[in-house]
Amino acid sequence: MTRRSRHYEWDATPLDRTLLATLPGIEIIRRVATGHLPPPSMAVTMGMDLVAEEIEEGRVIFQGRPGDHVLNPLGTVHGGFAATLLDSAMGCAVHTLLPPATGFGTVELKVNFLRPIMADAGLVQVEGKVINAGRTLMLAEGRVMGVDGRLYAHGTSTCFVQPAR
Repeated sequence: MTRRSRHYEWDATPLDRTLLATLPGIEIIRRVATGHLPPPSMAVTMGMDLVAEEIEEGRVIFQGRPGDHVLNPLGTVHGGFAATLLDSAMGCAVHTLLPPATGFGTVELKVNFLRPIMADAGLVQVEGKVINAGRTLMLAEGRVMGVDGRLYAHGTSTCFVQPAR
């Protein structure tokens, strides 16, 4: 048996909710991408990052690096890795369109897995893009792509929009 360990750290400082309530969603996403706000612990745990240069209204790109720490029993990358990347990218794309003091949540996530991701696939990019921005519901789509342009997974997400009370 070959044993490995994985160690990582994250900033667990509580976010300043007063500051967050004054910023539009795109500014929050940009500040996370540039390190001016700490990334969510889930992003650190999964090893995914926003690409700061690719953030615009209704669109973001994440990068993630699969490895042998996210394998399923068959020896390929667990589908949950791609699903988490998709959910994050599509959710952040929605967040870029929200005014200050407005939250959102995923109410439906659909993922189509097109081919397995291998542990040695290298960097994968995930584009999240809003395709319908309603007042209370937004629909986004996402694609998990290899650096070689191969499409690994495609997803859609419906998010509810919740203004602050």
